[in-house]
Amino acid sequence: MNHYPNPNPGEPWHQPSGETPGWGFPPEQHHGGAIEPYGAPTGGYHPMGPQPPTGGDVPLGTIGEIAFSQSTVITPVGRFPIQGTVWTVNDMSRTERTTPTWAVIVAILVFWWTCLLGLLFLLVKEQKTTGHVQVSVQGHNKHYTTSIMVTHPGMVGQIHQQVNYARNLA
Repeated sequence: MNHYPNPNPGEPWHQPSGETPGWGFPPEQHHGGAIEPYGAPTGGYHPMGPQPPTGGDVPLGTIGEIAFSQSTVITPVGRFPIQGTVWTVNDMSRTERTTPTWAVIVAILVFWWTCLLGLLFLLVKEQKTTGHVQVSVQGHNKHYTTSIMVTHPGMVGQIHQQVNYARNLA
């Protein structure tokens, strides 16, 4: 069996006029070497979205959906100056330490053969953090609150550090 297509006319990959399809030459030759603007017919790189404004208004940090620069707070409800803003952090997360199920099963199974030595497996603990941290910013007749999901106790400290940095700029 031949894996190459049959060049005979009438095959599905042929054009209705009977000619073998092909790319042919482009309508005009492009010789290259010249710098062409983005709108040129040859294409080009187009940036994804609006670029940050030039100057000192480049975002310095982001807390959830709130971004802040040296002089501006940027939220989904709008932009406003960072001077005179009030930042609030509410930690609504909790961390639980529990004995995992596998440690209880191993302690029960090993208890009979090692005479109380298997009970040491009950000392194994795992730490699980759930909840979120709520960050609010208000100032200049605008208010915005965002919630950030927390999966590790270190994330809470990191959020507090970012808010303290924003407070120093305010």
